[in-house]
Amino acid sequence: MSNKPHWTLDSIPWNELRRERVAHSEELFYMVAGASFIETTSDLYTRNLVRHFADNAEVSEWLEQGWEPEELQHGRALREYVRHAWPEFDWEAQYANFLADYSALCKPEMLLPERSLELVSRCVVEMGTASYYTALHHASSEPVLAQLTKHIFEDEVGHYKYFYKYFRQYRDIENTSRTQVLGALWHRLKVIEDEDSYIAIKHVHSTRHPGQPYDKAVYKESMGRIRKLAGKHIPHRMSVNMLLKPLDMAPLARRVLQPMMEGMARLVA
Repeated sequence: MSNKPHWTLDSIPWNELRRERVAHSEELFYMVAGASFIETTSDLYTRNLVRHFADNAEVSEWLEQGWEPEELQHGRALREYVRHAWPEFDWEAQYANFLADYSALCKPEMLLPERSLELVSRCVVEMGTASYYTALHHASSEPVLAQLTKHIFEDEVGHYKYFYKYFRQYRDIENTSRTQVLGALWHRLKVIEDEDSYIAIKHVHSTRHPGQPYDKAVYKESMGRIRKLAGKHIPHRMSVNMLLKPLDMAPLARRVLQPMMEGMARLVA
């Protein structure tokens, strides 16, 4: 773990927040409030992961003393931002509803039994969050949001490096094949899209559109507007590089595949 002092909520200049730059954007509200829900629930994942790696003191210690405190701090900071930017939003009530749904995804049996593959799936999550906060950083001109998302982005990149380091250790222990790694990467990408963000948007959408039904069509429409706002700011090269790194491909194959995947990512975004 780094000896560099970590940022705190007290280091964020909340009094400089320019609410008028974000208050009327439903897309930014969805992005910030939804992220605050997911980050606040990191302790559920941590408990399961610590149990999964109970016989590895180094991994368990980092999960409990490094990863979890920083992830929970992200949740507190984003919640504080929501409180300042959208004070009418009852965060606690909506989070309770979110937690009831989301906790069903955080059971120990949802972890991949091969520890190398569970670690590489966490690399996908950290890649996704680093890309997400980069896009959010550039999607608004609000200075406090820009500062906050920069801090979170840097944390997520650091988390990726730890998960990647431990993945490599367990890959060698378990003799994990590239095909297995590719399958785990794809599986986690689908879970992020189909479950995590769907539930987060659901419990934010209900406050803007009370009484209206929420289904896959509403979710896709909401995500379409979010992508229109933030999609052009997604760091495709960084994202693809982080995604391909665990595959440990030959340099020539990497040079051929990376531009193709970056192009596909831009089309999806």
